[in-house]
Amino acid sequence: MDDDRERQLLARVARGEHDAFDEVFRAYHPLLFRFVFKMTASYRLADEVANDILLIVWQTASKFRGDSKVSTWIFGIAYRQSLRRLGKRRLKTVPLFDSAAVDEQSASRMEREDWVRQAIALLPPKQRLTIMLVYYLGLTCDEAAKASDVPINTVKTRMFHARRKLRGYLGDQS
Repeated sequence: MDDDRERQLLARVARGEHDAFDEVFRAYHPLLFRFVFKMTASYRLADEVANDILLIVWQTASKFRGDSKVSTWIFGIAYRQSLRRLGKRRLKTVPLFDSAAVDEQSASRMEREDWVRQAIALLPPKQRLTIMLVYYLGLTCDEAAKASDVPINTVKTRMFHARRKLRGYLGDQS
């Protein structure tokens, strides 16, 4: 969905139009769920946080100033909500696959993905969320800065330190 269409939808959401919110919900819930799930490895928590984020979108749509893309604004809300949740408690990771149901190549790929996810989980919350915004959601550094409400150089610094720490965590096996 292009930004003009999203702006129109958000304006309708701000007026309380439920069908517009349904469209925003259908478009963003899967993206928000994946964003949160990649950090928490908890289906229940990812769904709960994604729903909370969309409730905030519903309640605050009229406060969107138009300084950024709608998606950047929504992921800014996601960033702040995730940071709050991560700060409240340490989350355990869960296995993401049934090892008996995969072949050797798939198992190797899944093991590598799990290994990277666990390394990302070791990062401080702000670095972890910045990595998620840029690498998993594909936001530019500028968009991540707007979503995080920090200067672009802060995003670049977080990325630098996060990548350095990940290299240390992952060692020669990357």
